[in-house]
Amino acid sequence: EWSKKMTQWWRQLLDLTYPATSMFKGSYFNQTIYHTFGDTYIEDLWLPYFTITTDITASVMRIHTHGSLWRYIRGSMSLSGYMPPLCDPTDGHLLLDGGYVNNLPADVMKRCGAKYILAIDVGSQDDMDLTNYGDDLSGWWLLLKRLPFTSPVKVPNLPDIQSRLAYVSCVRQLEEVKNSDYCEYIRPPIDKYTTLQFGSFDEIKDVGYNHGKTFFTGMMKAGAYPPYLRSPDIQVSRIERRKSTTTQSTSYTFTDLAQMVCKVQRKPYSGVSDSSDDDYEADEEDTQEVGYASEPSGNILDSNHSPLMRRRTGGSLSLSENELESESEFYSRTRMPQ
Repeated sequence: EWSKKMTQWWRQLLDLTYPATSMFKGSYFNQTIYHTFGDTYIEDLWLPYFTITTDITASVMRIHTHGSLWRYIRGSMSLSGYMPPLCDPTDGHLLLDGGYVNNLPADVMKRCGAKYILAIDVGSQDDMDLTNYGDDLSGWWLLLKRLPFTSPVKVPNLPDIQSRLAYVSCVRQLEEVKNSDYCEYIRPPIDKYTTLQFGSFDEIKDVGYNHGKTFFTGMMKAGAYPPYLRSPDIQVSRIERRKSTTTQSTSYTFTDLAQMVCKVQRKPYSGVSDSSDDDYEADEEDTQEVGYASEPSGNILDSNHSPLMRRRTGGSLSLSENELESESEFYSRTRMPQ
């Protein structure tokens, strides 16, 4: 949905401004991101998350692990020349796309404590086959070369040169990630897509999904299991695990399973008196002293249930032989005709 909004060219035209700092004001870009994430904060996400920005005020890389989610995502997507830098609400520093300093922050994720890392490289590849035009270059000559029936030339324009200069600093870091042993480097075949080609979102998603299936299927057929697939729990297929779970479950009763899960410890049973209310209160006191795992309160038992069922609430889920005899006596007394 967000990618579709970014393809609405008429909205982008309304966001154009005098290019003193950038081509766009950034207001429409901000609105689309805010409508996606709202007022969520990074520290409130279900999964640990961080994002990278380039602090051009202090000339350092910034790692954001808390704060406004939409703002720091906006800062991490701000390309120089297209969007103005984001002013950090905490210190006023100007933030741009973190890819200028670290385009694949697998090393940052490792320092954050991740055990297994899949580094998916979706950065654009620069064309290396450029035309050798000699010692000088005329812009008029390049303009003529755009006319039909002329041989094309490959020369980077001004934005391309600025972009290549900006990403030079992270080339070495990217090579280190490729050759590292702490992550699995994956590069989907997306070289034909450009950075701002938002209209091809579904197509790019399918390319990534199919490449991932081919990559891991070939890896497993070759027996080259990555570390995160070597765990015994992961090596068992879903079908085998489901069969194993079903087989084990059928050999136990409900009370046996409940006792294993809750690990209920019960004090030796001392008999049952005729006053069920007094016994219930005594059982509750014993429960607090010994440390029983009580059943969840969800109105499971109502007034229509038998006194025996109400009496067992909060106690142990399993019965000994003595307890079973006592319960039978209690059951017989409560069921005797009046």
